[in-house]
Amino acid sequence: MVGGPVAFVLGGGGVLGAVEVGMLRALFRAGIRPDLVLGTSIGAVNGALVAADPTEAVTNRLVRLWASPEASEVYGDSVARQLRRFAARTHLHSPRPLRRLLETELGEHTTFADLKVPFHCCAASIERAAEHWFSDGPLVPAVLASASVPGLLPPAQIDGEHFIDGGIVNSIPIGAAVDRGAGQIFVLQVGRIERPLTPPRRPWEIAQVAFEIARRHRFARELAALPADVEVHVLPTGGLDPRDDSPWAYRDMAAIGRRISRAYVASRRYLADRVEGA
Repeated sequence: MVGGPVAFVLGGGGVLGAVEVGMLRALFRAGIRPDLVLGTSIGAVNGALVAADPTEAVTNRLVRLWASPEASEVYGDSVARQLRRFAARTHLHSPRPLRRLLETELGEHTTFADLKVPFHCCAASIERAAEHWFSDGPLVPAVLASASVPGLLPPAQIDGEHFIDGGIVNSIPIGAAVDRGAGQIFVLQVGRIERPLTPPRRPWEIAQVAFEIARRHRFARELAALPADVEVHVLPTGGLDPRDDSPWAYRDMAAIGRRISRAYVASRRYLADRVEGA
């Protein structure tokens, strides 16, 4: 195995990010702990908690969080109320439930400097049309910015600048981990890169497929450009359900436990075969 600092890279994917909890549990039980954590979108939410407590105990906390009423409230409005809001605004959901959840779990006044391992999260700046990385200052606003999915949540404003979901510019930031000195990278992804793309058949699938091509292209390009002295492990999800590709999949909280369990079993097996015996 190649040596060097260990980075956990947690990608975006909304409610599918529950699989990252299973992957984290597999990593910690294999004795693998991060020296730095990078996250995008839901990966920033999961990753911030890991950086605050980089031990197996955080996975129990994450399981409870994902199954909590507070998590359901993030996208908990009725469809009718969502559509009324969308008719007058640019987003379906209020950011307040997610902000409250982050303040409860991370602490309202917590900063990046308070975390036990370095943490970096990615967002997209509207004004600069650019990738932006947060690594210092207040933690909750940065994580909220990274997870502000366009159309679902409004842009997050920080110091007069507006930010949206980091998955728009860098969904699985392995290149950023290399730039920060990582020698071993464990990629926690939500499973979309494991599934073949097909031509769109419905109007809403057009933008979905286009975004997937852009997201996967950057990941594949960065994966191909890795230095020879950097080792990357892309952890498996154990499989997804066809319903995970529907427009309302981001609201489906019912499958949380199954996603976590499948990802844990698949990742534990992967680590036993590829890493622990190396």
